[in-house]
Amino acid sequence: MGWKFYELDRIAHKLVIDARDRDNNLPKGKKSLPQAHEMRMVVAYGLERFWGEHLRLRVKEANKSQFWEETWVAFVDIMRRSGVEIPDDTANTMPEKLWALDLETQRVALAVLTQLCEAIIWWKQRYKTES
Repeated sequence: MGWKFYELDRIAHKLVIDARDRDNNLPKGKKSLPQAHEMRMVVAYGLERFWGEHLRLRVKEANKSQFWEETWVAFVDIMRRSGVEIPDDTANTMPEKLWALDLETQRVALAVLTQLCEAIIWWKQRYKTES
């Protein structure tokens, strides 16, 4: 696998703008953009942990869950366009599917996801959104 131009900055910008617009009238504790920092930290725990966060947040914090899920969907699309298939479904077998990816694919995917999260954080800071 070689380096690919993933358009991470453009995609991150759209994710931040969409989240900012959704957060606009929400109280501080309900806003989704502070999740950008959480996303970056969770990448270190692996693809399955990142994927599962939107499920954990879905019931009580739907706005935050949506931001995580949109980021995951964007990431899967980025990888697909580069020729790397990342599983994306709601089945209980998702963690196993993600663990079944070969080690090289996991490493590249985590590197791309890390950079996507870094770009999201940069755009969040650029717009100086509330935490």
